Amino acid sequence: MRDTISLIKPTNFIHNQINKDLDSGLHSSVLTRFPPEPNGYLHIGHAKSIYINFGVAKDYAGYCNLRFDDTNPAKEDIEYVNSIKKDIQWLGFDWNGEVKYSSRYFDIFYKCAEELISKGLAYVCFLTNDEARKYRGTLKNPGLNSPYRDTSIEQNKALFKKMKEGEFKEGECVLRSKIDMSSSFMCMRDPTLYRIRFETHHQTNDDWCIYPMYDFAHCLGDAIEGVTHSLCTLEFQDNRRIYDWLLEHLDEFNKIDRPHQYEFSRLNLEYATTSKRKLKLLVDNSYVSGWNDPRMPTISGLRRRGYTPESIRNFSERVGVSKVNSLTDASILESSIRDHLNITAPRTMAVIDPIKLVIANYPEGKIESLKAPVHPQNKEMGTREIFFSREIYIDKEDFVEIAPNNKYKRLALNKEVRLRNSYVIKATHFDIDNDGNIKTVYCTYDPDTLGKNPSNGRKVKGVIHYVESSKAINAEFRIYDRLFLESNPAKFDDLSSSINPSSLEIKNGLVEPNLSDAKAEFSYQFEREGYFCRDSESEGLVFNKTVGLRDTWNQ
Repeated sequence: MRDTISLIKPTNFIHNQINKDLDSGLHSSVLTRFPPEPNGYLHIGHAKSIYINFGVAKDYAGYCNLRFDDTNPAKEDIEYVNSIKKDIQWLGFDWNGEVKYSSRYFDIFYKCAEELISKGLAYVCFLTNDEARKYRGTLKNPGLNSPYRDTSIEQNKALFKKMKEGEFKEGECVLRSKIDMSSSFMCMRDPTLYRIRFETHHQTNDDWCIYPMYDFAHCLGDAIEGVTHSLCTLEFQDNRRIYDWLLEHLDEFNKIDRPHQYEFSRLNLEYATTSKRKLKLLVDNSYVSGWNDPRMPTISGLRRRGYTPESIRNFSERVGVSKVNSLTDASILESSIRDHLNITAPRTMAVIDPIKLVIANYPEGKIESLKAPVHPQNKEMGTREIFFSREIYIDKEDFVEIAPNNKYKRLALNKEVRLRNSYVIKATHFDIDNDGNIKTVYCTYDPDTLGKNPSNGRKVKGVIHYVESSKAINAEFRIYDRLFLESNPAKFDDLSSSINPSSLEIKNGLVEPNLSDAKAEFSYQFEREGYFCRDSESEGLVFNKTVGLRDTWNQ
């Protein structure tokens, strides 16, 4: 066994299990799978699952299948199928062979259901939903056998065929497994295997009107494909009993090397929800602009906001693999993107809330071309051209009339600061508009301070950024905050009570001319402001704030 594949140093219980299986000869290779339901867009929790399933396969020179669990056409759409494929590839992963679909195995699933009926292990049940709930029992009290549980095998075969041929109404009956209505595990109390749905399927059209439940399709899909290690989140831990029971009672799949399910903790992120049902409600109720709204924890939303594949993979690695559910600190996600962009993002300047600054002693009509580094720590990224003239714009927050203390490092009357990559200036006076707001600040500049300190031993502590007025380009800035006010919105069934009304602030300002052809979803560091990327869904120059320059979650 050791001659065919190398065991890796274990870092979590999954590696331990795979090493054991390979070392014992139970498996000679590793095949995992990622089985999303195409009923919504993938979110950050799925990113962790993708990272684990595809990553484990890569660790052992194995393969990972992409299989859509498309067993509920009422909630599925080809839009979701396409978005999921795009997200996986964007994250930097590729699946084994062609995309798989549970629907491609419907004929096999049906034969498996017939086998269970023939063995007296499945029956057609006509209990209503309300009746079925009563018969199911509670956590303290065992369930009761359905009155249809002892229907003969021949009758059940005929009834199941009639279900397939559309002779029963939707909801009139289901196919249930015959396990144990007194089991201490609710999921083992004769769970449903098939239900009737008169819906057009995005892959099989109207070929079927009965559809398998997830628990039935999941294990069979794994077995058909030869999956060795079925990795899923902890909410399916109890359902492993159904997984094993079904494979053990189907002759073709009851083998020593059949798939086994292993569960890891679900990713729950602070100030976000990773429930697809709740995410869909946010979209449907217009709390956000869509699945790819930059405030959403969806992969497409994170991408639109400026997160990179590398940062999400790094985040997944930092979170790690465990068997304990917990709430992940949102600052870990921000730190992952900040660390990556700090190395890769070009620097530029943007004034988000502009006021005009006039340099009284600078020649009128003169525009000076200066050089600034694209990245101060990476000279290989080169330089960019910036401009300087008598009139520039600075950010409103960078000027006050009187400095509050000696440590104040921005512009104030009779105080010197350096303009980023250019000269030292001193404010002399200012104008206000009819509402009492500062309109224009007047300054003088020291022409002998370009690229060097002032003479006479003057110390200038502050540096502020600016854009030159005649060449500046108008831009819109979308400043995002956490979508929820509560760190754990999952505890609310009605998310509207926790929505942050200030999760999006739109401002209009100015950027350097080099951003006129900024690429969509490409990130820049706006010096002293944060990391921004051009929005992919908007016309004109619209920039989404990805993350600030420092951690703000714990402030």
